[in-house]
Amino acid sequence: MPYQVIIPAAGQGKRMGAGKNKLLLTLEGVPILIHTLRVFEADAECSGIILAINPSDEQEFKSLLKEYGIHKVSSLVTGGKERQDSVYNGLRAVHSIDGVVLVHDAARPFIRLETIRNLVEAASKDGGAIVAVPVKDTIKKADDGRVAETVERSSLWSVQTPQAFRASVLLEAHNKAMREQFIGTDESSLVERIPHHVSIIEGDYDNIKLTTPEDLYFAEAILRKRKESGV
Repeated sequence: MPYQVIIPAAGQGKRMGAGKNKLLLTLEGVPILIHTLRVFEADAECSGIILAINPSDEQEFKSLLKEYGIHKVSSLVTGGKERQDSVYNGLRAVHSIDGVVLVHDAARPFIRLETIRNLVEAASKDGGAIVAVPVKDTIKKADDGRVAETVERSSLWSVQTPQAFRASVLLEAHNKAMREQFIGTDESSLVERIPHHVSIIEGDYDNIKLTTPEDLYFAEAILRKRKESGV
């Protein structure tokens, strides 16, 4: 089932401490951004990639797209002050609001095609779907530095991206958020406020977001594991 994907790529990733856009850091000699884009480039169902960028990165990004043969980037839009603003700018560049649109973190290069397909199918049927994994750790609520409650984790999920929605649903959610000056933590939090049902598709724990320098060690390990297993 065809879809488009919006990838916010304008953040500077201060926690990575790279002194530049963290997406330009490399894994096995290839920029993180390219690792992520290759997943969607390889998916025949992906009809277009919309990148929300910082204008200062535009020329370097264009050079990388050409160098690595990434052809599905249909639009480069300007990123906003908040990630939510970047996604909205990307949403305005979607060529049809009748189809499914994904939003994916540029710093999550290990999403699997199978997960994407399941996500798109669910979003087409239900209007909205997210990728998540069950929480493994014990979760505590704290009050003034002291444990207030141990939270039952059986119903808790750790949310990842992509998140997928019918484009019309996501646009309605963004418009409502703008009217009410609401800033959400993810796209699902906006859609939930319409309100609209959002399904959960179980992903896998390899789909990490590269946020800190330590994450790069995990990323290299995932790449080695995939090479050894032939994935």
